[in-house]
Amino acid sequence: MDDVAELVDRIWRTDAAGMLGALSRRLGDLDRAEEALSDALAEALKRWPDEGVPESPTGWLVTTGWRKALDRLRRDAVGREKVARVAAEPPPEPAADDRLALVFACCHPDLAVPARVALTLYAASGLSTAEIAAAFLVPVPTMAQRLSRAKRQLRERGIRFEVPQPHEYADRLPAVLTVIYLVFNEGYLSSGRSAQRRELAREGVDLACQLAALLPREPDVAGLAALLELHHARAAARFDSWGRIVLLEKQDRRLWDEAAIERAALRLRAAVRQGRPGPYQLQAGIAALHALAPSYEATGWAEVRALYDRLYALDPSPVVLLNRAVATRFALGWAPALDEVDALGDRLAGYHLWHAARADLLAALDRSAEALTAAERALELATNPAERELMSRRVGELRRRS
Repeated sequence: MDDVAELVDRIWRTDAAGMLGALSRRLGDLDRAEEALSDALAEALKRWPDEGVPESPTGWLVTTGWRKALDRLRRDAVGREKVARVAAEPPPEPAADDRLALVFACCHPDLAVPARVALTLYAASGLSTAEIAAAFLVPVPTMAQRLSRAKRQLRERGIRFEVPQPHEYADRLPAVLTVIYLVFNEGYLSSGRSAQRRELAREGVDLACQLAALLPREPDVAGLAALLELHHARAAARFDSWGRIVLLEKQDRRLWDEAAIERAALRLRAAVRQGRPGPYQLQAGIAALHALAPSYEATGWAEVRALYDRLYALDPSPVVLLNRAVATRFALGWAPALDEVDALGDRLAGYHLWHAARADLLAALDRSAEALTAAERALELATNPAERELMSRRVGELRRRS
């Protein structure tokens, strides 16, 4: 029974989005699809220990969920009229585009942007309501209401769970790309109790690559896929054996996945040749300069800084300028980099990485007392356990220096 429960949990974490997509496409309702899949999972926990695990567990779950949904529809006065139409279609085996269809439906332009992102994180990546609330810095009840309202809007507006037509891409893609990026980031450095959720990061990479295959003429989709592949290629070196963060400059580059880096670089070059630069292509370009450099010190810092300038022209975010300051440190010096960081204080005073960057720059300039104050504030604001541990070490070092 324990083995079956573990298998069911693993299937949920890896395949829930595809199964929900398959059921949603037939039922036209995400809530009904969730109920059906939940019923199927409960049935699996009852039957699989005695009957054995079927050859296709996901196919069994979708078929069982579909039958459970029919039972619910027959008992529901509103749903009875759907039974004949739904029952006439055979239960689908989850297909590669089911997950993408679910993502596109959740990112429909009729929904507000925050609702699109939150709903897709919930439906397509398996994040809990609490984890999504933490990512958006809102109370859990607020996020629960937002998700419930978004699902209701999908149902009331009759939004179909299908991959859109090409002429709809311009309206739909930005939110989809944002969602996939957030899914990856949640796995790469989780906002929850664990330092990272590699299976979620892998899901973000897979979603981006699937979308790039589906939309080969959209270069920034390829840019996002390349960006996530490049980051994921460093995953084995990002944490030490104690689960502590290893900063880029100290990572063992022998642990990086060179084949994945090369694939991502080829993907990025093909995207750039299309001549339509976008923010994800530029971020991927920065990541590629880091990944292909022989060492941290030998990185093309002037090129990195120039790419951040181009990125800021497309995405005028203070976080872009904060990241550029890291390149400024090597291209122009510590003092100019500190000037750039300090200029962002009115916009990033509540951001832990702004204080962390100031602490490093102040320490390098032998302003130890100010560096300690900045590091302590970064520790107060950090929420990820691995980041908190890193900042705790940094505070300890600065206290000993003082």
